[in-house]
Amino acid sequence: MKLTPEQLEIFDRDGYLFLPEVFTPAETALLREEATRVYGLEREEVWRESSGAPRTAFAAQTYSEPFRRLGLHPRLIEPVMQLLDGPVYLHQYKVNAKAAFDGEVWQWHQDYGTWARDDDMPEPRAMNIALFLDEVTAVNGPLMFIPRSHKDGTLEAGHDLQTTSYPLWTLDRATVARLADAGGIVAPTGPAGSLLMFHCNLVHASPPNISPWGRTIVYLSLCHVDNHIRRFQRPEWVAHRDFTPIQPLADDCLSELATAGRAAE
Repeated sequence: MKLTPEQLEIFDRDGYLFLPEVFTPAETALLREEATRVYGLEREEVWRESSGAPRTAFAAQTYSEPFRRLGLHPRLIEPVMQLLDGPVYLHQYKVNAKAAFDGEVWQWHQDYGTWARDDDMPEPRAMNIALFLDEVTAVNGPLMFIPRSHKDGTLEAGHDLQTTSYPLWTLDRATVARLADAGGIVAPTGPAGSLLMFHCNLVHASPPNISPWGRTIVYLSLCHVDNHIRRFQRPEWVAHRDFTPIQPLADDCLSELATAGRAAE
């Protein structure tokens, strides 16, 4: 899948790009069912909210065949290779939940701030591409962006070890207010199967989900192979150490699995 010149211009200007319904209902249904199974596992990679509800499943591609295939899917890999101008490796893989009623906040942050400080990633030549497994609405904890904030570079941050179960390098209120006054805040919403691509220095967050509707989003954090991390203090399932360039699978790799599953029923 290739981005158009207009889409490339929007990404460069705003720091993100929203692409609705890139994956089919059958593909997202397969992954949604698999996410439920994965969240039920007792593994160190599966993190939970203070309530016990699922928060994120790291490195799901290593213990789930559907998520392994998704991590090699050309509709995710090819546009990122286009934006980063070369081969990429998988730095991090997360299946993030916002459980109904219990989904907690993700504070304002830049992903590259963590990757630089914790993993010694040399440059912000990395980015996220996210797939909605459920409809994301204004009320079930959507991802929020400050458009054009990636143009401010890597900002000062503090290490928050207390707000939630996941430690994060977060921005202070004055910085967020200054950036929001300049660029506003947006919360892209849309149906399952939609994609969000965003720059690793784009400031973002998500609010708690107090609605009765959960939502799950899968995040691939992809990095140019020449820009791989140099520090290995975090677990390998949080910050991957295999810098082999990704070779995408065929476009039907997920639909093939979904068809096989229906035939077996």
